Amino acid sequence: MGQINYLVYLVPLFPLLGFLVNGLLRNQLSKGLIGFIGSGSILASFVVSIALFLQVKAGGAIPVHELFTFINVSPTFKVDFAFQVDQLSSLFLLVITGVGFLIHVYSTSYMHDEEAPHFARYFAYLNLFVFSMLLLVLGANYVIMFIGWEGVGLCSYLLIGFWFKNDNYNYAAKKAFIMNRIGDLGFLLAVFWLFEKLGTVNYTNVFAIVSDPQKSPLTQADITGITLLLFVGATGKSAQIPLYTWLPDAMAGPTPVSALIHAATMVTAGIYMIARSNILYTLAPFTQAVVAIIGLATAIFAASIALQQNDIKKVLAYSTVSQLGYMFLGLGVGSYTGAVFHVMTHAFFKACLFLGAGSVIHAMGGEQDIRKMGGLSKYMPITRITFLISCIAIAGIPPFAGFFSKDQILAAAKEASPLFYYIGVGGALLTAFYMFRLYTMTFVGKFRGTHDQEHHLHESPFAITFPLVVLAVLAGTGGFLGIPEVFAKNANWLQSYLAPIFDVSTKLQHAPPAESSNEIVLMAVTSVIIVAVSVWAYVKFKDYKASGEEATGFARILANKWYVDEIYDAVIVKPLDALAGLLKNVVEKSGIDGVVNGVGRLVQYSSRQIRLLQSGMVGSYILFMVLSIVVLFVIFWNQIQIVEFLQKVF
Repeated sequence: MGQINYLVYLVPLFPLLGFLVNGLLRNQLSKGLIGFIGSGSILASFVVSIALFLQVKAGGAIPVHELFTFINVSPTFKVDFAFQVDQLSSLFLLVITGVGFLIHVYSTSYMHDEEAPHFARYFAYLNLFVFSMLLLVLGANYVIMFIGWEGVGLCSYLLIGFWFKNDNYNYAAKKAFIMNRIGDLGFLLAVFWLFEKLGTVNYTNVFAIVSDPQKSPLTQADITGITLLLFVGATGKSAQIPLYTWLPDAMAGPTPVSALIHAATMVTAGIYMIARSNILYTLAPFTQAVVAIIGLATAIFAASIALQQNDIKKVLAYSTVSQLGYMFLGLGVGSYTGAVFHVMTHAFFKACLFLGAGSVIHAMGGEQDIRKMGGLSKYMPITRITFLISCIAIAGIPPFAGFFSKDQILAAAKEASPLFYYIGVGGALLTAFYMFRLYTMTFVGKFRGTHDQEHHLHESPFAITFPLVVLAVLAGTGGFLGIPEVFAKNANWLQSYLAPIFDVSTKLQHAPPAESSNEIVLMAVTSVIIVAVSVWAYVKFKDYKASGEEATGFARILANKWYVDEIYDAVIVKPLDALAGLLKNVVEKSGIDGVVNGVGRLVQYSSRQIRLLQSGMVGSYILFMVLSIVVLFVIFWNQIQIVEFLQKVF
């Protein structure tokens, strides 16, 4: 057991080494070697993750191993650098490293036109991103989680603004960074609150204390406050209302970065954090209701926006925000396994969709407007079929992956509130419509681009299509890990595997969500309606012809994303800019600016004069040395005389 514990540290170590090698030697390495190091480091982590997963599957959670004491201010203020590998973290390790590896392989071809130093910088950032996410997932306490939490925030800034010569991309990167900092403040306050009340932030200690009412010093108000603050952090990282607007703008980064952020890493951090803290949330019913309502509202709101987007990546971005909303709905109604299940299936089909979009953009010479596409299926058959499989999966059509994970969330939502269920089904119908609109406008009908674009249309190289095929297979079959209990008892492998993580919460909920007697009927009816909506979208857009006219009425509101960015700009950004300008004028007119400038000029003048002392002439140095000796002698002599005088007087 001791040996396998140390293997845990290899999982984040490999990406960290990849980051250091590619980052420090970016001017000396060839592109082939850079890609090999970047991808190979993630593959090595994936292999170790499989070994850890098999260890956990066979014998349960691996005991927490403390590598060293990270913070040791006092006996009561101590934080260990320790990793915890259990059913939850081992599952996330496989998703992060497995999907992350495929994205790295894809990037070796997609980013090949970049110059070698920038190519190396890109892979260094990707490796650092994966390292930070692994740190977040593996940490055995909230402090280590927070370090990884901040790390993925930094990496998102670096990767979204990777093409830093474009000011719009820099703006998108800053927007992501700042909005995440707002959420991170809530996370940090929650950690401080926990430490002040419990004296520890280790998961094992915290959950053991709070699950025993006799030992817990936390009041109901404490638990509600802590969980709400943690949820504020989750709304930033996982793009929920009101901190969601950074995620669609994150499309400014390279397409593989979009896949990494949206599918395998950053946006799942909030779901992981709440799932890890499930006991706290189960003890805070008010917070759970807030999580469910915000999640459901985000799912519907983002789906409505996706209906009228024409940028292929923007449609997928708002789709991600919407699917994250479903995950939070699952967390809010106590279906922690369902939320984690949807994280996993979403990673498969959303990574495939983003990488498929990148394949299309690559073939179209950088074009992202689906109104200028169409008819690509005959030129890009592999991209088309993998994209279609993922569209079916995300729409929730059986037996593809999204059907099983989304059904588990909606079944739990129905037990909590029939209203949640019906609104959730409505969101699923919107998902089916905008995804098949996207697929049809991209791959079906006549080509609507330029003659030059059509001349260069071709299927992407193997390094791009291979990850697409693997992810499409997973999107098609991954749902069978969580077959609903209504079909067969003990058929839900994922439920059984994650049971130890959520066991206390299940007991605190007094009874697990009951299986509805007519659940099969509801699933069948919902599936038929979703298929009908998908076919409707296909028929509606298969002969699409670009009119060039702008959307009008309600469609215009959706096309402009409900004007949320404009509202934020008017209510928050512009007033703050005006206040900053006012303060600047006050400083300048009050004379403070003049004083500061005067001090600056004095320092500059003094430095110019003092530098003359360094003339480089040995004779001058000797002269200064002698004069210094004389001055020091005079000073010491006077001190002696003063001391003797004082002794005589007193």
